[in-house]
Amino acid sequence: MKSPAPKVLFDVCGRPSLVHVVALAQSIGAGEVRVVVSREGQDACRSALAEAGLDAARLVIQDPPLGTGHAVREALADVGDANGDVLVLYGDGPCLKRDSLEHLLEQHRAPANAATLLTANLAEPKGYGRVVTGRDGAVERIVEELDADAQTRSIREVNTGVLVFDLAPGRRAVQAIGRNNAKGEYYLTDMVELLRKAGHRVGRVQLDDPEEARSFNSHAELAAVRRLLRERIIRRHQDNGVDIVDPATTYIDADVEIGPGTRILPCTVIGAGVRIGCDCVIGPFTHLRIMTVLEDGAEIGNFTEVKKSIIGAGARAKHLTYLGDASVGAQSNIGCGTITANFDGKTKHATTIGAGAFIGSGTVLIAPCEVSAGGTTGAGAVVLRDCRIGPGEIYVGVPARPLRKRADAPAGAPPAPGGEERS
Repeated sequence: MKSPAPKVLFDVCGRPSLVHVVALAQSIGAGEVRVVVSREGQDACRSALAEAGLDAARLVIQDPPLGTGHAVREALADVGDANGDVLVLYGDGPCLKRDSLEHLLEQHRAPANAATLLTANLAEPKGYGRVVTGRDGAVERIVEELDADAQTRSIREVNTGVLVFDLAPGRRAVQAIGRNNAKGEYYLTDMVELLRKAGHRVGRVQLDDPEEARSFNSHAELAAVRRLLRERIIRRHQDNGVDIVDPATTYIDADVEIGPGTRILPCTVIGAGVRIGCDCVIGPFTHLRIMTVLEDGAEIGNFTEVKKSIIGAGARAKHLTYLGDASVGAQSNIGCGTITANFDGKTKHATTIGAGAFIGSGTVLIAPCEVSAGGTTGAGAVVLRDCRIGPGEIYVGVPARPLRKRADAPAGAPPAPGGEERS
């Protein structure tokens, strides 16, 4: 990846790739999870897992890294004496689906295999190890492409690297893996032949969708992985009743909730963890960031960014607006060009806008501040920090002050700006 960051921590639809994989393992009932990492990457991986609430996954340090077989050997040493199945996944393979792994486990247990491989049938298998099977359909060995003859290279069924094995025979086979190869590494694929020689059966389960086998070793491959997961996410929301006008220009991260009836217009970005209610309208050119909540019927429009804010039912922010650390009441209208100035250089502060408030175009709300229910700001108003606009009050000007009618004004004359500052 040509980066100092661990490969498995590159973002894939709002989550590090590693987090996708560990969460998947836990979702299928893994009793214990071991994450094999390098010494250099352990702190970053530990922090990423903790941030995602996956602290139960235990890190195992592989130092030095001597191949996949060595990684599994180190993990098994940390497990100690136990029984059960061991499922091997890869931190750069976030495309696997839960159903596929559950099917793999079912098929592994049914015929009492010592190990069962997850395989894929590829139209272009170049670069992959080929799966050689016997007449009974069991796996005899895996042949890397460099070691394969022409007949073996014609095989389209390839090894994905994912497998499940019984702990007792699997541990013996892993311990017996040698490193007599060009790289001087312990290859987990050698486990297959060792199990066969010991009289055990090795089965296989072929993926219905070979795309699930995607992993990445370059930024181009990472982009392909992201595209695949993004398409899945969008399809899931469409199936749940969300109208996504242009999927090709819509980016929705994992863990986003969107209610049915919501319409998403082109060029919209919705970050991980955002919650959107029913019958909302979002976009075009909208960015919804972390911890944003849109209640039913809210509308967020052109070139508007919302971060860590609650937008009440039926509230609208239609144009050129930034709402950060804000609470916007139901049926409020946020005028074009409004900004919540939430950061003072050291700390983020909150802005509260009550139900039915009307925020005039170009208003700057310097947090912390409050506009009570039914409050109004005039166009271009600058509401200073710690200001509270009371229910139904109108503030205008720079700095914004309450709008009062002059005592000597003729009947029907418009109210004059200015007036006394609130104490």
